[in-house]
Amino acid sequence: MILRWFMSKTVREAMTVHKHYRRLLAAQRDLLAPSAIAPVQVKLDELQAAIQSGTKGQINIKAEELQFAAEKWLKPYPNTAWRENVEVLLVALAVAMGIRTFFLQPFKIPTGSMQPTLFGVTSTPDFNPIFYLQGENADPATIRKAYDRQLQAQKNLEFPTGWDRVRDWFEGISYLHVVAPADGSAVFGPMHKFLIFNISQTVSIGGVPQTMWFPPDYGESEVSRRGFVVPERVYHKGDDVIKMRVHAGDHLFVDRVTYNFRKPERGEIAVFETKDIQNPQMERAGDQFYIKRLVALPGERVQIGDDRHLRINGERLDASTPHFENVYGFDPKKAPHDSEYSGHLNDTVAEKYGLTIKPYIQLAPLFPDEQTTFTNQLFENPLTEEGKLDSYMVMGDNTCNSFDSRAWGPFPARNIIGKSFFVYWPLSSRFGWGNR
Repeated sequence: MILRWFMSKTVREAMTVHKHYRRLLAAQRDLLAPSAIAPVQVKLDELQAAIQSGTKGQINIKAEELQFAAEKWLKPYPNTAWRENVEVLLVALAVAMGIRTFFLQPFKIPTGSMQPTLFGVTSTPDFNPIFYLQGENADPATIRKAYDRQLQAQKNLEFPTGWDRVRDWFEGISYLHVVAPADGSAVFGPMHKFLIFNISQTVSIGGVPQTMWFPPDYGESEVSRRGFVVPERVYHKGDDVIKMRVHAGDHLFVDRVTYNFRKPERGEIAVFETKDIQNPQMERAGDQFYIKRLVALPGERVQIGDDRHLRINGERLDASTPHFENVYGFDPKKAPHDSEYSGHLNDTVAEKYGLTIKPYIQLAPLFPDEQTTFTNQLFENPLTEEGKLDSYMVMGDNTCNSFDSRAWGPFPARNIIGKSFFVYWPLSSRFGWGNR
């Protein structure tokens, strides 16, 4: 039968007709009288027998007789085309949700903690750090200097046109420019979304609303923070309220299958939930998804040397360690820099170069110096050390600006969602399977 299906178009078409009317009869069986069911069932059986015999003429005759009987005895469905389209859509959605849940889950990088391996959302200018400076009651001169620097970046920003603008879009670069239509302060409305897409957002200035269509995704920040649009500020007609270039974070698929058959390995880039991580910063942020590089497996002892290399159970990791070729491929004579491969920093080295995650937040409190050893160990009940758990420690490749296990330690293995698989947007040098 299988060979006949491949070789004969008549058989394929007849089997499709048979399947269609068999399904219709099954769906209406409880609505039809026995006198209506019997003739359709007879014609189904006759067509099945004709298909088995393989006689082309007989198959065509019995297929036509089945269609005639079905049209006579089965109840017609209203809006048949709509019903079929909705059915196809629901099946497609079910398949997509199944793939997302069990195989490949889309994920977008919100922050720059994995740069330059994977990029988060960045913008020019970016006033976001100024909010942290204000929150820590920093010196007004320091705040003013940072503010002026971003204002100058905004002033120097030029928007491309034509094909240059199209090329930027494919590279994940978008532009946003809002000019005050009247005097007054700015009030932002809610973001309107559809699935994972930002559709629109309204900003009213002096009571005059403007709609921003398809505004960029700003990661963990908001346009008001990146653009420094504070509620008490009054704009004058013609002023630039927002003027920025936004680089979209990398969008990738997360492999949810592999870790069902083996345990995670050191150096793999993993996505995990932040719940169950005991840290005040995490508790304020709520349950989120992070992406970092796995550095320590259950029960291992971890140190961070002043040479910016990890030591696991006393053994130093270097550029020859699988998955760490880029992380430790830095020039030891060069100072660590944000968004560059610079190894891993302990707190002593971070303080030497004046580095913090955000202003005044310690970079590596669990690793104050190279002598400190931290054991990757968790218990279901920390007070009694009962219920030992498998746990992992992670660190970001952007060691100068990553909130990771140097600050909050390990997390349970059950929190791991999967590993980085494929970058599908934007069409940059990181597109594809190249990230590692």
